[in-house]
Amino acid sequence: MPAHAEEHTGARVLHARKVRGLTQRELSDASSVAYSTLTKVEQGVMPASPSVLGALARALSVPVAELTGQPYLGELRQDQLDGLIEPIREALNVYDLGPDPDISPRAPEEMETDAEEMCALVRATDIKKVAAELPSLIFEATTAAHVSPSERHWRLLASTYRTAYDVTTKLGFFDLCTVALDRMEWAAQHASDPVISGMRQYLRALAYLRASDYRTGQRLIGLGMNTLKQADPGRTRDVLTGQLHLGASVLSGRDKDRDAAEGHLDEAERIAQRTGPAERIHWLSFGPTNVAAHRVSVLAELDLYPEAVQTATAMTVPSDWPLSRRAHHHAEVAWAQMWSGHTEGAFRSLQQARTLAPQQTRYHPIVRETYAGLESARRRMPETFTNFGDWLGN
Repeated sequence: MPAHAEEHTGARVLHARKVRGLTQRELSDASSVAYSTLTKVEQGVMPASPSVLGALARALSVPVAELTGQPYLGELRQDQLDGLIEPIREALNVYDLGPDPDISPRAPEEMETDAEEMCALVRATDIKKVAAELPSLIFEATTAAHVSPSERHWRLLASTYRTAYDVTTKLGFFDLCTVALDRMEWAAQHASDPVISGMRQYLRALAYLRASDYRTGQRLIGLGMNTLKQADPGRTRDVLTGQLHLGASVLSGRDKDRDAAEGHLDEAERIAQRTGPAERIHWLSFGPTNVAAHRVSVLAELDLYPEAVQTATAMTVPSDWPLSRRAHHHAEVAWAQMWSGHTEGAFRSLQQARTLAPQQTRYHPIVRETYAGLESARRRMPETFTNFGDWLGN
C-alpha cells in the first residue's frame, strides 16, 4: 500500500519530496513544474494534472501510483473488491505449468461465450462480477490451451488475460496489469495472431502513459503499427490501427506536442470514417464517437480547457455507446469544466459518471483530483457534493 494513502495527492507529493531531501525549489527545477504550481499542489489548494503528476513522479523516482494513492484499498475493502484480486494473480501465475489435472475444459465455444460476456460486462462496468468469475475461466482456458494447443484456444486464453488487464487497471493494481499484458503477448505468440500482439502494444503504451513515460509509449505505438502490418487487411486491422493512432494522440497531447497529437487524431478520424462505429471489435469502442471523445481528451491534456469543453458540448454521444467509455468521457469533461471555471457543470459531469459507472468512477484518479479541485467552490455546491466526497473516500 502506498505511503500516506489516506491523504490527498499533494500531501503524498510533500512526503515523497521530504524523503528525497529536496526543497520545493529543487523539486520544481528537477521536474520543470512551476514553483507556484508545486506549492499549491502540496498545500492541497490545486489539483494535480496527469502531466504534472508524471513530471513530479519522474523527478522523485517514484511510481505515479504512489502519488495518487492507488490502489484505494480502503474503498476496495468497503466494496468487497480487494479479496477478488489475489485469485486473479494466482490464475495469471500458472500460465506455464501445463494442464491442471483437476480441470476438464468445456467445449471452446462455451468458453468463448463466457469470455465475450466478460468483455461485455467490463464495458457495462460490472467490475465486481467479472473479477469474481474471471479466475476460474483463466484456469480453464489455460488447461485447454495446454491440452489442445490450437490457435483458437490460445486466442481464447489471450482474451482472458486482456480482461484481467482491464479489471486490474480499473482497480489501480498496475503491477498486476503489467503481468496480464505479458501473459497476453505469450498467448498471442502461440496463436500466431498479429492483431492480438498489436493490441497488446496499444494497451502497453497506455500503461506507459499512466507512468508518464511518453517516449516509450510512442515507441510501443510504432511497434504495434509494424506488428499489425502482418495482419490480413480489413476492418479489424483498420480498427486496431485507428485505436493506436488515438493512443498516440493522447501520449502526444500529454507531452504537449499539439501538432503530433492533431496529426494522429486526423488519421484516426479518416480511418473511423471508413470503419464506422466498431465498438465490439476487440471491445475497443473505436469509431467516430471515440475519435471525438479523444479530441476532448487531447485538448484537456494540452491545457486548452475551454476548447475541450466546447468540443464536448458539440459532441453527440449515442445512448448505446459503452457505459465504461461514456463514464470515462464525463470524467474528462468534468476536469476540463473545472479548469474552465464551470464548477457546477463539472460536478454534474462527475455525477453523470457515477450514475453510469459507479465502480469505475470511484477508482478513477481524475475523478478524485477533479473533486479536490472543486473543494474551493464547496459553498456554491449542492448538499450532494459532500455526499459525493464521502462516497469517494475524500
